[in-house]
Amino acid sequence: MASSTTPFTIRWGIMATGGIAQTFTQDLLTNPATRDVQDIAHKLVAVASSSSKDSAVSFLKKVKAPAGVKAYGSYAELVNDPDVDIVYVATPHSHHFQNAMLALQAGKNVLCEKAFTVNASQARKLVETAKAKNLFLMEAVWTRYFPLSIKIRELIQSGSIGTVYRVIADNSFGTDGPNGTLTFPDENRMVNPDLAGGALLDLGIYSLTWLFQTLYHLQPEAEKEAPKTVAAINKYKTGADEMTNIILQFPEHKSMGVAMTTLRVATDVDGQNTAGPAIKIQGSLGEIQVMGPAYRPLQYKIVKKDSAGKIEVVDCPIPKDPERDFGHGMFWEADECARCLRDGKKESATLPWSESIVIMEVMEEALKQGDIKYPELITTDVYDPKSPLNTGGK
Repeated sequence: MASSTTPFTIRWGIMATGGIAQTFTQDLLTNPATRDVQDIAHKLVAVASSSSKDSAVSFLKKVKAPAGVKAYGSYAELVNDPDVDIVYVATPHSHHFQNAMLALQAGKNVLCEKAFTVNASQARKLVETAKAKNLFLMEAVWTRYFPLSIKIRELIQSGSIGTVYRVIADNSFGTDGPNGTLTFPDENRMVNPDLAGGALLDLGIYSLTWLFQTLYHLQPEAEKEAPKTVAAINKYKTGADEMTNIILQFPEHKSMGVAMTTLRVATDVDGQNTAGPAIKIQGSLGEIQVMGPAYRPLQYKIVKKDSAGKIEVVDCPIPKDPERDFGHGMFWEADECARCLRDGKKESATLPWSESIVIMEVMEEALKQGDIKYPELITTDVYDPKSPLNTGGK
């Protein structure tokens, strides 16, 4: 346990070496003091690629890791490293269940990228395993831990915009290409069913995040109401979803949310938010407008019923570490993991296990309504340490 002057330090192992792993790791390596954090610290201990040790070595160079960080050519080596406190699972979501189970079975705490799993059954199995082994487990929905998100949840709870009745959220990319195709190849993870590709699990999770953290998360615990789900899906030629719209209904709370995502047209057409807010949180006394992107918002606006045309604009920039010239915003979820481990908590109150499961149930139901199917290899909830998803096919 850290003293009042010594920060509690958490030792990280990074599973996978793709773009999101690089961004997260660079955030881990920033100085917490640049974001006014003194109570905890992060140490990068090891990185693993399932393809080769060389890939892990190359990763360490890219993120400018300090000397002494270990590079592994297999996930098994990473999860069995005694110096690792927690494993960050940064693989495609098709791999999350098997990869996170590999870490949990080895006795490691886990931060697993979103979407948490491919279906709700897998999510339940991860939670059951973490509970049985007394380990920390969290879905890495980084947006929830932004000071901006925290402030917006506080505004809603304070009654600032009255009773919230409707939330509309969109997270879409304009990747429309010639002759009805999209601008990436069919094997790309965004549209490849073998990797649980499609707009919903990759992008729509953020639209749902805003519905859940405003309409569901803030419900009193005794009155928690799982939503009714109605979905409409357009399929891409690969069989993955290219456009998905979901309506969530909370009849007891008289509220509703619309979560939208597509790979055809962008939420933010010109990259300047000229098209307006990505999220609208509408209450009886006003609304909160969140400027996109939904996953990394930097500004919100408050429009009150009695504001006489005046809009309150609040900017929430993400602090940068001048030494590394980096600061993306993923460090806040890492800070949450550190504090939970320090305090002996096995789940985060900001995104409890039960809520991650309900979100997976909604996405599973939406995909079912749209007749989206994924291969057995990535939908099974039977853990297999020798699965090619864990071994890289080796």
